[in-house]
Amino acid sequence: MRTRPNLNTAPQHSTRRAAIARIAVCACAAALVAFPPSRAGAQQLDSVRAGVQRPLPAAPEAATAPVRRRRAPVTDSLGPPITPRQAFLYSLMVPGAGQAKLDRGYAGGMFFLIEVSALVLVHRSAEDYRIARRFSGDSIPLRYNVNATTGLPVIGANGKPEVAAWSVPRYDDAYVRTRRLHYEDWLAVMIFNHLFAGADAFVAAQLWDLPGKVAIRQTPAGTLVQASVSFR
Repeated sequence: MRTRPNLNTAPQHSTRRAAIARIAVCACAAALVAFPPSRAGAQQLDSVRAGVQRPLPAAPEAATAPVRRRRAPVTDSLGPPITPRQAFLYSLMVPGAGQAKLDRGYAGGMFFLIEVSALVLVHRSAEDYRIARRFSGDSIPLRYNVNATTGLPVIGANGKPEVAAWSVPRYDDAYVRTRRLHYEDWLAVMIFNHLFAGADAFVAAQLWDLPGKVAIRQTPAGTLVQASVSFR
């Protein structure tokens, strides 16, 4: 006995398939909404493949703002590096220091050399004066009194041989006075060098903006020295 197929099962299977397809579509849509694809990563890969570099992110405004620096005060180029008063004090304390500040090396070296020489000679003359004062009035006995009978020196009351003649002392009053004058002369040279170096530095600072030119020319009448000075 043949059984007839159930025709009602076909529509049921198609309905189930349609419902499953709808569920799958809804799940995919939900997944896309929850986890969107990274377009930036894909664009970066595409840019790297194409050889195009991505622009760097813009820096914040605080970092890109120009930094304002304080400008140093503009000084007069014609003015001396130090004031005349400072130049005078520098050279008064150390001869040649003011000239060195004013870019006058030869003049500063000359004053410094005179200062060193004067210091050496002051020390030497002071030592000579000290020795002369210490041995002032000293003398050497030339001969002693001798007993004509025994031929022995005569002993005085102080228990020492009696001196018959003394030599002229080398360090007399005149010699001591000469050594003192020698010492004072070199002190005066050193003091004069300090004052003259200070005055020279003071004048050089005052005439800093007064350039001068000196030229020597040979003419039929003789040697001609020409100086030109320009005032600013």
